[in-house]
This record gives sequence, structure tokens and C-alpha cells, in this order.
Amino acid sequence: MTAGGPAATLTPMTTPPPDAEARRAVPPVVAYPPDALPPADLTACAEALAGAAVTAVVDVPPREARLFRAPAGSFFRISCPEAPQVGDLNLWAAGDWGERFYSGKTRAIHGTHVSTGDRLWSSFPHLRPMATIVADSLDWYGVDADGLGVHDVIGTRCDPYTARLLTGRDYDRCCHSNIVRALVREGGLAPEIAETTAHDVLNVFMCTGFDRATGRYLMKATPARAGDALTCFAEIDLVGALSACPGGDCGATHSSDEARCAPLRIETLAPLAPPRGWAAPAKNPYAGRHGL
Repeated sequence: MTAGGPAATLTPMTTPPPDAEARRAVPPVVAYPPDALPPADLTACAEALAGAAVTAVVDVPPREARLFRAPAGSFFRISCPEAPQVGDLNLWAAGDWGERFYSGKTRAIHGTHVSTGDRLWSSFPHLRPMATIVADSLDWYGVDADGLGVHDVIGTRCDPYTARLLTGRDYDRCCHSNIVRALVREGGLAPEIAETTAHDVLNVFMCTGFDRATGRYLMKATPARAGDALTCFAEIDLVGALSACPGGDCGATHSSDEARCAPLRIETLAPLAPPRGWAAPAKNPYAGRHGL
């Protein structure tokens, strides 16, 4: 097996069966049809956002992370104030570090990349919307000729362990380490608890996809420019962490000091009133017996 694993092996090691093409031709189905979920009321959110006032601003320096808070019924906006820059986002329910953003289930429900109208879901056993994306200045990008899109829930976050495996060097400014430091310094967690409290991310502004031939994860320079922003509505009381990725625009590298990096900004906005008809989501009603 090559270092890249089975997907990177171009020559099959087994002889295809006689009905190989028929097996490949089986039509796919959507694994988690989202039709049963009520759609986000983007009109009501836009009306509430139009009258919202900024109540807090957190600036995230390059190759660092910062915590922020967004009460239920408020909005938070992540932006590039100066230059193209990718950010790694973690979310937790305020008061419960165990309820955290679940990137894998968000991906299964909404797709590999998220944008306006998609929700960011929390982990088991809670599984409820933590936030809803209500505005995205990059929603025009779609899927490009290389099959890549923006704001992915594919990548897990750059981390020092993978960097060590691939380069043989220690590097302490990966997004995982940045978030760990923020949780220790601002969240008051012990380092060993912060290590496992950091979790898989929403890669804000990152442009990614998969190579069809090998299945490998691809990235290219973000299409974001100064002033671009992603705005979310907080469905529950939230604590967030945002890391300004050491890869900068992630057009060439990450997990090093090589790339040009820029700051990110998080603004919390309080509306005059919550969106009409909105109610904070309850935790998932599954009884939790698991057949026991």
C-alpha cells in the first residue's frame, strides 16, 4: 500500500468482476434527506439583522485564536477586515463544553460546504441547531471548475500532530493549538481538558474539495477579500472560538510560518427583537434508550 492509502493507488490490485460496470451504475440516493426539516426563515432573520446593533467586537490576530460569545437570539459576523484569510470555527453551548459543533452531521445533512440557510448542528445526544447561516457574501462562488467550494465542513483543522507526521517538525501555531491556547487563557480550562474540547471545525472562507481520481482533500486560495463576511444567527447561547489559520489564504501551505496571514474579526450583533416566530430549539427528543 502506498503512503497515500488505497485511494491513492491508481492500479487496482484485484480483477474486476464481470458485472463491475453494472455495480457502478447503481443510482445513488441522498443519505439524509433534509426535506423534513423546517427551512430557516431568512426573511425574518434579515429583518431582525437590519435593526441589529454591534455589541461586541473581537479581533483575532494572525496565527492566534480568540473566544467570543453570542447569546441566543443574537447574530455573529465573521469577516476579513484587511485581506484574504481563512478561519477555523468551533462552537459550544454556553455552560456545557460537552455540547459542541458536529461538523460530520452538518456535512451529512447539508453537504460538504455550507452557506445561507444551512444550520450548524450540535453533537450527540443534543443534536439541535446551534446557529443558522443567514448571510454569506461568498454565496455567489458555488462549485468551481475544479469541484471546490467555500466554507467547508470537510477538513478537521490543521494540527501539530499531523504536521509532525508529515514534516518531522513541531509547530505550535496550527489552528488546533491556537484554539487550545484560547480555551486555556480565556476559557479557564486546564490544558489537558482544552486539548479534547477543541473539535472539528467549520473552515470559514476556505476553498476546498476532493480530487475525483484519488479522493484527496484539495485546497486553493480563498476567493474572500477584505470586507467579505459570513453572518450567523445564534439559535442557543453560544461560546465560539475562531482561529486565524497559519495558512493565510490557504493557497499553498499551512502549519508553518511561510504564508502571509491577516487578522479576522468577529462582531456580535443584538437585534431590537428576535426574528418573528423564532423559538430556541430544544435538545433532541430521542429517549436515549439505545435498545437497552
